[in-house]
Amino acid sequence: MKEHWGQWVLWSSIGFGLFYAPICFAAAFAPGWLTASTWQITIISGSLLAPLFFLTITTPNGSKKIRRKIPVRGLFMSLIILLGIALMQLEHASSISLKHVLLGIIPVIIASFAYPLGNRKMMDLCVGRLDAYQRVLGMTLASLPFWFILSLYGLFTVGVPSIEQTTQSLLVAISSGVLATVLFFQATDLVRGNMQKLAAVEATQSLEVLFTVVGEVLLLSTAFPSLLSWTGMFIIVIGMILHSYVSHYKTTKLANNQLAKS
Repeated sequence: MKEHWGQWVLWSSIGFGLFYAPICFAAAFAPGWLTASTWQITIISGSLLAPLFFLTITTPNGSKKIRRKIPVRGLFMSLIILLGIALMQLEHASSISLKHVLLGIIPVIIASFAYPLGNRKMMDLCVGRLDAYQRVLGMTLASLPFWFILSLYGLFTVGVPSIEQTTQSLLVAISSGVLATVLFFQATDLVRGNMQKLAAVEATQSLEVLFTVVGEVLLLSTAFPSLLSWTGMFIIVIGMILHSYVSHYKTTKLANNQLAKS
């Protein structure tokens, strides 16, 4: 971190700061399950980020960097997930103003690009020298300036948070910030050299839609989603399964071709 403190602060603030802050902002304008559903666009966002990264290969003339390509087949399957998101947003838009719809969507889109971008840039920077736990700790420390600035803004505009807000923040920090982030980072570390598998790992986040619905209905007594919303959720889950299948099929086919050549 001392050697590359600027990159640590930059990518940690993007991967953590521009992920959590916009998500929390969007949740104030839309139900939690709808925010979680819209978040699934990160599968497409992650695929579109592929050209920003390079793959290093060894040749007889030395090492060579090749720009990664967008996984077109997996991206096509991701469009199915986007269709499910559109269906749910369509119903939501019919009941509230356009302003609130945009405030519930645009921040999530920003977060959907920030999270995989920050995560992948930090993986490249660490080059396997840090495990998921060490990387999460480092990114948390490096993103503290962002959180201090945001805290000062909240202090001067709203005031000191209540005990209930602080308790809820602690629960979110443990469940989302520690457990979910560490497990997700560990999974992405295992497949960091394979863009297809990396996209498949990111696709598993689609299941959080169902978990959010169940949690809100049982714990927060929120309104049960309509048939159209359930249809959108079902399409999202189907898209996630197809995305993972296509990614696995392509990777297996490439491995078999290489084995046959050898």
